[in-house]
Amino acid sequence: MNSEILVNVTPMETRVAVVENGAVQEIFIERAQTRGIVGNIYRGKVVRVLPGMQAAFVDIGLDRAAFIHASDFDQPKGEGETQKSIQTLVREGQSITVQVIKDPIGTKGARLTTHLSIPSRYLVYMPDSNHIGVSQRIDGEEERERLRALVLKVKADEGIEKGGYILRTAAEGIGEPEIQSDLNYLKRVFRVLGERILETPGPLTIYEDLPLYLRVARDLVRADVEKIRIDSKETFSKVIDFVRKYTPEVEPVFEYYPGERPIFDLFAVEDEIRRALGRKVELKSGGYLIIDQTEAMTTVDVNTGAFVGHRNLEETIFKTNLEAVTAIVRQLRLRNLGGIIIIDFIDMDDAEHKRQVLRMLEKYLEKDHAKSKLTGVSDLGLVEMTRKRTRESLEHMMTGTCPVCSGRGRVKTAQTVCYEVFREILREERAYNNDQYLVLASQEVVDRLLDEESSNLADLEDFIGKPVRFQVEPMYHQEQFDVILQ
Repeated sequence: MNSEILVNVTPMETRVAVVENGAVQEIFIERAQTRGIVGNIYRGKVVRVLPGMQAAFVDIGLDRAAFIHASDFDQPKGEGETQKSIQTLVREGQSITVQVIKDPIGTKGARLTTHLSIPSRYLVYMPDSNHIGVSQRIDGEEERERLRALVLKVKADEGIEKGGYILRTAAEGIGEPEIQSDLNYLKRVFRVLGERILETPGPLTIYEDLPLYLRVARDLVRADVEKIRIDSKETFSKVIDFVRKYTPEVEPVFEYYPGERPIFDLFAVEDEIRRALGRKVELKSGGYLIIDQTEAMTTVDVNTGAFVGHRNLEETIFKTNLEAVTAIVRQLRLRNLGGIIIIDFIDMDDAEHKRQVLRMLEKYLEKDHAKSKLTGVSDLGLVEMTRKRTRESLEHMMTGTCPVCSGRGRVKTAQTVCYEVFREILREERAYNNDQYLVLASQEVVDRLLDEESSNLADLEDFIGKPVRFQVEPMYHQEQFDVILQ
């Protein structure tokens, strides 16, 4: 699998596209005014303890208080010990050090933990643990044991007694110098962090994760990444300085893109972003997906569309479902969809076909960087799964609620609005004594009132004994109207 990473930088935002085998798979966006805060460490103040929810709200200096559950507190659990209640862990007014594990999403505040972790290129440092872990993506027990032994050796050589580490996927195949460099870097970062914790009771930011363009250099450089192209000379220089300091071996991967044509246009990323904001996803066979994102969950409906197959209906359905699996996993990554996801594949009678579709879904989800879990097939034949959500989806980041339909996705028909106008006139007639009525409405509604509804309008005027006039308001949307007494 050949990958390229494109970095588009403007003063307002940084956008990163991960392109695999010519197709955009992931989009990351960081805006200057609304930077994500996952990974940031704060000295916060507990503002409210909720025993019923076993949770607390913590002021970390944001518009909304952040949320921490009792299970997210660093508390040793020996054999037979139960988790402590939230009342024994914190009290109102207390200062605590916390890290953000989930950005504020919608109306929900950030999610916090006291299990601190600081990432570097190859390691994640956990100051309150002594565990040495290895990324599940590193295969081979021999390599896993080699890396564990390497960390333990360097840790002993450097005289580091406290703290645990997780070896990241990028650590596969590295040697002692790289481990030593990362350990020393993390030791320096945590020393500074510790000093800031002692300085203030909070709320205060004491550690901020790197900006997106530097996180690309730290987190996204893998063996399969051929090029990382950056279209800003200033940003390219900053990245190269960072890389030379911490991971000089990956410098050849980075390239400055000086072209006149925007880098996202050149690789058709803008088109992919536009399509990723729509409900419908076309499949090459003629089938399609309908993706609906709601507050509670995301639903994906698979349809055969124009695909009729060559042999029989069952084969057509099976092939459409197989093709849909690839598209679904790509869309989950591209749109950054998380939480509960329900997939309604086309019903299959053949049990082996069902197994193959599920196996393929599991296989493709393994390539996804976000953790996901398939919970099986419901009694209604729906595939249920969850995908870890740490930041807002592409749709939530780039779009807002429609002011006309208030997020319903549909508006009242002109006919429905006409009948509402008639009812409002009758309501006003019973309440007030006036000579005539003026209706202000959109072009579509006025046209219908004077055409298809003209006989009903005549009956209404006869019934109230007063004339009704109409005026088109170009700025009114289809559901909007006013009845004015004259």
